[in-house]
Amino acid sequence: MGEPELWIIFAIIFATMMIFDFVVADRKPHHVAQKEALRNVIVYVSIAVFFGILIFINLGEDAGTSYFAAYIIEFAMSVDNLFVFIIIFAAFAIRDEDEHKVLFYGILGAICFRALFVFIGAELLETFDWMMIIFGVIILYAAYKTAFGSEDKPTEETFAYKIGKRIKSADEPAEGRFFVRVDGKKVATAMFVCLVVIELSDVMFAFDSIPAALSITTDIFIVFTSNILAVMGLRSLFFVLRNALDSLAYLNYGLGAILAFIGIKMFLSFLDYEIPVYVSLLVIVVILAVTVAISLLAARKKGDGEKA
Repeated sequence: MGEPELWIIFAIIFATMMIFDFVVADRKPHHVAQKEALRNVIVYVSIAVFFGILIFINLGEDAGTSYFAAYIIEFAMSVDNLFVFIIIFAAFAIRDEDEHKVLFYGILGAICFRALFVFIGAELLETFDWMMIIFGVIILYAAYKTAFGSEDKPTEETFAYKIGKRIKSADEPAEGRFFVRVDGKKVATAMFVCLVVIELSDVMFAFDSIPAALSITTDIFIVFTSNILAVMGLRSLFFVLRNALDSLAYLNYGLGAILAFIGIKMFLSFLDYEIPVYVSLLVIVVILAVTVAISLLAARKKGDGEKA
């Protein structure tokens, strides 16, 4: 089985997941319980792992390792982004049962934007070697902002939020709708404005995550499939993490360290020194594991202290 056949399998998987989300999961507004969200995350991750194994078997060790490294990078970066989405939902007072619908269309838009960024980014790196330096600088800046600057700007002061607030919206409650009729005219609701802000925010996030994935490989098939399958599981992951904000207090430092490593890797790549993909994968996994472990331990100690 070659790459063309794997493209077909990916397309079938993607279409099936989207249809299930749209027809089954979104059949009516509802509160997504922790158990349901966790089950869905396991399903999405299992599908991504299954596809990675197919790549490993049919395209070789390098392709398989690159896929898993790019997938983990995108998945990890998305955790930090989801915390921003939580704040955005609160800023627009979106009902708990409507968050599911907003995230569905938000992720659909994110898939389209990221597909564009992957193809453009890969083409730039293949055509211009010096783009490695540009991407490396972008990633190192993102590393600093992720580790030390994530809370220095309130949501209301971000570019995405300011653009969204320029959209005229109805005062009436959205009640699960993106548009309502006011005096015979169709007017956007707070839900639609929230969706726009989330889409714009994700475009900003893609400027970090896509170059990071391209630092692993410029193979469009590997970067695109790993990125999209990671994004597909974000909606369920959102509901799992919504109640875990305090439990991952040091995650931003881990993500910053990963981005710094990737930025340095891109500079070394420009100098014709390639860090093996399996080493990159190992470094990413270890940093994530240590960061999560420290965060959970700190949260546990804090909980014990409050009980005492």
